[in-house]
Amino acid sequence: MSRIIAGAAGGHPLKSVPGDATRPTTDRVKEALFSRLESWDILSGARVLDLFAGSGSLGIETASRGARQVVLVEKAPKAVSVCQHNAALVNKVLKTTTVTVQRGTVDSVLDGYYNSVSGVPNKTFDVVLLDPPYPLPEKELAITLEKISKVLAEDATVIIERSARSPEPVWPSSLEKFAEKKYGETHLWFAEPV
Repeated sequence: MSRIIAGAAGGHPLKSVPGDATRPTTDRVKEALFSRLESWDILSGARVLDLFAGSGSLGIETASRGARQVVLVEKAPKAVSVCQHNAALVNKVLKTTTVTVQRGTVDSVLDGYYNSVSGVPNKTFDVVLLDPPYPLPEKELAITLEKISKVLAEDATVIIERSARSPEPVWPSSLEKFAEKKYGETHLWFAEPV
């Protein structure tokens, strides 16, 4: 069972998605990731998008650590149910509705952030977390990254979690990698808008 590591809701247990369809981020990787993000001071007041959310543990961790808005995006019914449970838990602890859940594919949700009248994207998110399924083809990831780049605030940070055996993502011209780190079987990539 995973837990919220630190912040206002630190120590609270999180429900996990049953079965082996999702791959939870290990506590070791989560601790290292959030230590880095806090050292950059980007979580307090941030608007966060957690894509391929699984149980929602990464996005919920940002809420516990001071993010002001967190959107968990997941399409699998079991995972959506777990996200809703975990979001309700952290919202109760925080005494506010910081975390919401959107059911749907990542690309359809990203497409929904465009203003339907003008076709202009809302520059909404300060932090985007992606933990896509390892089998996701690199071409599909590249398309998703292009869509993400259109909904980022000016000083946003994008974090991708992939297998250590996966190649470096194909970055769109609107995103630039500025850091990466391997933790055993996990590889984290960090990018920002250019």
